[in-house]
Amino acid sequence: MTNVSYHISNLLEKMTSTDKDFRFMATNDLMMELQKDSIKLDEDSEKKVVKMLLKLLEDKNGEVQNLAVKCLGPLVSKVKEYQVETIVDSLCTNMLSDKEQLRDISSIGLKTVISELPPASTGSTMTANVCKKITAQLTGAIGKQEDVSVQLEALDILSDMLSRLGGMLYTFHSSILNCLLPQLTSPRLAVRKRAIIALGYLVLTCNGNIFSELMEHLLAELKRNESTSTTRTYIQCIAGISRQAGHRTGEYLEKIIPLVVRYCNVEDDELREYCFQAFESFVRRCPKEIGPHIPSVMGLCLKYITYDPNYNYDNEEEEEEEEMMETENGEDEEQESDDEYSDDDDISWKVRRSAAKCLEAIVGTRHDLLQDFYKTLSPVLIGRFKEREENVKADIFCAYISLLKQTQPIQSWLHASDAGGKEEIPLTMLQNQVPNIIKALHKQLKEKSIKSRQGCFSLLTELANVLPGCLADHISALMPGIIFSLADKSSSSNMRIDTLSFLHVLLCNHQPEVFHPHIKALLPPVVTCIGDPFYKITSEALLVTQQLVKVIRPLDKSCAFDAKPYVKDLFSGTLKRLKAADIDQEVKERAISCMGQIVCNLGDHLSGDLPPTLKIFLERLKNEITRLTTVKALTLIASSPLKIDLRPILGEGFPILASFLRKNQRALKLSTLTALDILIKNYSDSLKPAMVESVLTELPALISENDLHVSQVAIVFLTTLAKVYPSALSKISGSVLSELFQLVHSPLLQGGALNAIIDFFQALVITKTANMGYAELMKQLTSPIYASPGGASVTLHKQAYYSVAKCVAALSSACPKEATRVASQFIQDVKNPKSSAAVKMLAFLSLAEMGRTMNLSAQKELKTVILEAFASPSEEVKSAASYALGNISAGNLKEYLPFMLKEIGSQPKRQYLLLHSLKEVISSSPADGLKPYVEDIWALLFNHCECTEEGTRNVVAECLGKLALVNPSQLLPRLKKQLSSGSPHARSTVVTAIKFTISDQPQPIDLLLKGCIGDFLKTLQDPDLNVRRVALAMFNSAAHNKPSLIRDMLNTVLPHLYNETKIRRELIREVEMGPFKHTVDDGLDVRKAAFECMYSLLESCLDRLDIYEYLNHVEDGLKDHYDIRMLTFIMLARLSTLCPNAVLQRLERLIEPLRATCSTKVKAGSVKQEFEKQDELKRSAMRAVAALLTIPEVEKSPVMAEFSSQIRANPEMASLYESIQKDSASLPTTESMDMN
Repeated sequence: MTNVSYHISNLLEKMTSTDKDFRFMATNDLMMELQKDSIKLDEDSEKKVVKMLLKLLEDKNGEVQNLAVKCLGPLVSKVKEYQVETIVDSLCTNMLSDKEQLRDISSIGLKTVISELPPASTGSTMTANVCKKITAQLTGAIGKQEDVSVQLEALDILSDMLSRLGGMLYTFHSSILNCLLPQLTSPRLAVRKRAIIALGYLVLTCNGNIFSELMEHLLAELKRNESTSTTRTYIQCIAGISRQAGHRTGEYLEKIIPLVVRYCNVEDDELREYCFQAFESFVRRCPKEIGPHIPSVMGLCLKYITYDPNYNYDNEEEEEEEEMMETENGEDEEQESDDEYSDDDDISWKVRRSAAKCLEAIVGTRHDLLQDFYKTLSPVLIGRFKEREENVKADIFCAYISLLKQTQPIQSWLHASDAGGKEEIPLTMLQNQVPNIIKALHKQLKEKSIKSRQGCFSLLTELANVLPGCLADHISALMPGIIFSLADKSSSSNMRIDTLSFLHVLLCNHQPEVFHPHIKALLPPVVTCIGDPFYKITSEALLVTQQLVKVIRPLDKSCAFDAKPYVKDLFSGTLKRLKAADIDQEVKERAISCMGQIVCNLGDHLSGDLPPTLKIFLERLKNEITRLTTVKALTLIASSPLKIDLRPILGEGFPILASFLRKNQRALKLSTLTALDILIKNYSDSLKPAMVESVLTELPALISENDLHVSQVAIVFLTTLAKVYPSALSKISGSVLSELFQLVHSPLLQGGALNAIIDFFQALVITKTANMGYAELMKQLTSPIYASPGGASVTLHKQAYYSVAKCVAALSSACPKEATRVASQFIQDVKNPKSSAAVKMLAFLSLAEMGRTMNLSAQKELKTVILEAFASPSEEVKSAASYALGNISAGNLKEYLPFMLKEIGSQPKRQYLLLHSLKEVISSSPADGLKPYVEDIWALLFNHCECTEEGTRNVVAECLGKLALVNPSQLLPRLKKQLSSGSPHARSTVVTAIKFTISDQPQPIDLLLKGCIGDFLKTLQDPDLNVRRVALAMFNSAAHNKPSLIRDMLNTVLPHLYNETKIRRELIREVEMGPFKHTVDDGLDVRKAAFECMYSLLESCLDRLDIYEYLNHVEDGLKDHYDIRMLTFIMLARLSTLCPNAVLQRLERLIEPLRATCSTKVKAGSVKQEFEKQDELKRSAMRAVAALLTIPEVEKSPVMAEFSSQIRANPEMASLYESIQKDSASLPTTESMDMN
């Protein structure tokens, strides 16, 4: 301790030296000491250091002063509170000094101190006290100071403090307000500007009274309108406040808007600019409240975006006509006329720019007005593409691009199958305006200004993406501009990159024929760009070239265009880049892909150049960095219809490809398997057995349940091998087959991988390879089940039985001769009383799969065997028998269906199983086959729709729903009629049946459903709780699978949906369990269903929701039961990406429940489940917090800032937050998930 004091007093002594270098070095050393965490100062040293540093702030040498100021930062956290107050007092006094240098250094000092004060959440009182001291001094300084520079500094520091620690100064808020308001009329504009910034930070944390006092003052002043200059300031101030605290400004908009509209019409360009900036901030920050005023605001924007009083655009129209007649000299004349016109005082461009920005905000926030935009806004914007000010033009382009982005049809699986007509109208309107857009832009593509050209290209790129094919008729107008920008030596490299990327989009989105007339002119500049020294240009040019190759010789259709003259240039340009080893990774990869495309599409023109090029591919295949791209290029070449001769590289290439199957890189394995598959298909005659064997030895390791996709691709390769190169199959080692059988017996096998295995077995059994015939394969498939001990212990998972049964059926259909024998064997197995449950189950499932495709009517005992099995003690056997009956009937309706219906009528005990069989029949039979039986089935089902057993009712509902799809026009009205029936059971069955008619694929029933789904949704108001629950499930299914059914009804349905999210006290009851009382909430399931519907609507109907109303209910859910909180946390995370602005406005109310969840403690004696439950809840809440923190500008919210510092300060919360960050970093982003 004494050691430190000694060292520091030594330094302090040097600081008094007359030599400035000594003072400088000593201060520097002190700085180093203070930055150490370990340093502790005793009281005496503290005093001396503080005194010394304050003295050094007035040092004659500037460098010493600067260092002394820097020392204040670390010092604040090392000394006691009263010392910090001494520092602050001294700095505040110096701020008012006459010496300018001292004032400056003191204000820097104050900013340093403020930034180092510990945040409020640490609970230190120091910050609050110090801030109060500073505030009192500053407000005084701002109020009574004549010197402007002092005022400016003081305002600056005050803003700093309000933005970081505004919440602690609440006692001063009203005095700060009183001090700031008069500054808005200061004669100096800079002072007004800083006062506005400070007010912006104040409204973030001040209470409602102060906010309303501020707003009332501003409104009163605006009405008084003393002078244009102060009015400008007040409008700027309102805009600033709404930017910072939009959610609070909303309630005053009704009063503000008329005033701002009035000032738009005053002849003062600056005032107009501020008015539009205010409108823009209202549109972005108070989207709900500004709704009614959008038409008038838009009208003003459209009026003023063309406002250019000092320039006459009319003569341009005439000039255009003249230019059509003359050529070059027209341009020179225009140049001269431009120079004569110069008006530095003209600021009308600012009005146009702010109007354009405001329009961009409107377009971006009001997706629902798209059609109006295309009627009114689009033509005006297109008319303004001729704007003469570059900056304004850039904003007009941005506004139009924003309009195009809004028009882009939403790309998702949902809308692909469910494209409502609504999406189409704006696209058609846009299509009709394309000629005008091109007319307005094509001349500008040859202008000198690079900024305008880049704007044009980004607009055209967006246009080509939104409406593929829309520029087909205008290619000849665009080509000169494209070629000009590519060949223009004066263009910046960015200009060429933008042009190339537009060209790429253009080539991808249009038919090849439209480009053929222009290839001759377009190709040379593109090939020149391949040789450009800048790697980004080269890589873009290679992408374009790859697309061009597909254009000049499309392989998927015949084409009259002769590509021969261009092959040489394309080939040699790309070859140069392909050979170079010392270039950028991206260029290497694109050169490989591009050359692959050239060989694939033009290989027959390459003659002698082909073998050496393929040799280069072989080299690239051996290089770890380029191997994946090369494998893909080879796949492309091998699949080319030109039958490229690959023999020169197959011998050496095949073993290399085989070795890739060992590598620990999944993408490489998959691509290699695809490449091998194509090579075997197209080049089987050039392959030697040894080559194929090298691949076969690698396959067993790839077939496993750990990665079903790789397994599937490997099995597809094996199937190709069995079909094309059967001689290799005898070499398939036992290990490949044993892996396959293991996979068949895995519980995870399903879908694509299972189908691949089935195809493989069928292909294998046909080849008649030794010891892989029908009997051997059957034995291998079924042995684990037959070998299992005689008891009921089933060793395999249920899913495995279904897989084995499917394989058995596939083998039997490939060898029909064996099939009858096997079927009889299965029936014997079932009859044999000694057979285990597992054997019976497999027998029934296999008979089911066989019966679906074959006619089993020869087996006379089958019906009795199945009915006897319905009485089996094993549930598994019962359900397998019911599945078998259903599938066998589906394969032979005539014989089995009447029998099944008779049984359902006469056997009440077996009803449930028989109904399940009926469900199988309805699901898997074609509609035409079922038609004759529909009436009988329908009558039978309606007898059971009021059954008291819920399980049976559900099966009946599923049968009714799927049956309605067979003949919707007759059956749907019958379901609707049933809604008015008395019993709640019947109603719930009918509503559930409707749920089963909704699928994510287009169906003939959709149009009829759309007409009557409203009637079924009325059951959301049903008095019966259960009916409301199933109605919500049906609504959820519609929102998830076919949003178009309900989109237009949301206005009437949403209030009832929201009504179900409320907690109902009357449904909560207490149950006594022994000595304990336990509360049961009967309404929980309905609430849960309602919140699930809300979540589905987010994904599919976001544009139809009033998001603020929606958030009110999310907010209630955040305080509800565990299950519902889990759901609303997920909703909140989703909302913060979908509509961040709305969430920002509600942050204060949303954070509280999150904070409560994250900081709950579980009672010490609780059971393990309770701990796990709470943990899961906290994780989920923290995920929502992490999502909120990704919203742009969230850090401005004091509530959020305080919460995040609380998270950092609490070790438990901090570690939870970090682990969630890690999880989300390791997950792929949502975009890439959708793409897969």
